[in-house]
Amino acid sequence: MVKSTAWPGRSPPTLADRARIALHCIVPVPLLRSMTMGSAASDTVVVPRNFRLLEELERGEKGIGDGSVSYGMDDDGDDIFMRSWTGTIIGPLNCAHEGRIYQLKLVCDKDYPDKPPAVRFHSRINLACVHPDTGVVEADKLPTLREWRREYTMEHLLTQLKKEMAAPHNRRLPQPPEGTFFSSDSNSSSTTTSS
Repeated sequence: MVKSTAWPGRSPPTLADRARIALHCIVPVPLLRSMTMGSAASDTVVVPRNFRLLEELERGEKGIGDGSVSYGMDDDGDDIFMRSWTGTIIGPLNCAHEGRIYQLKLVCDKDYPDKPPAVRFHSRINLACVHPDTGVVEADKLPTLREWRREYTMEHLLTQLKKEMAAPHNRRLPQPPEGTFFSSDSNSSSTTTSS
């Protein structure tokens, strides 16, 4: 625990905590509750990007479904625009991905959620929609990215990637050794292994 004189006996608030506090100071709670994702089109309020990302962050912190898909903000505490996110997918049963843990990087640019996030696997994977040298999920090969809609979320995207792993054309593809990663330099095709 980090000790601070400004926060005696506890660690200072995280970036997400500070953003949540600021959000509640700006938007009255009843209005905030009415600005939910996926509401009916006739009474839809266009939720600003940062509010939407805060809602996704809260949902990601609570855990999703059976726990085989998760996401949260990257560890970069200086990311006040909430651009960098990490995701994890545990491979589905009865396929070549079973039990494997895949790490991903998601980048929500200034146009998110109107435009999809950029997605890149950190863990090596052989999947039809993933570039074999960089780990980048190719938007034209994944229907969720190709046909992106504002109401889609990072949770939806990760769940669809998991379903793609179990699809007939991907389920039996030979996979790289576990514990290998795409190079952090997206222009390089080198492989690193964890120690």
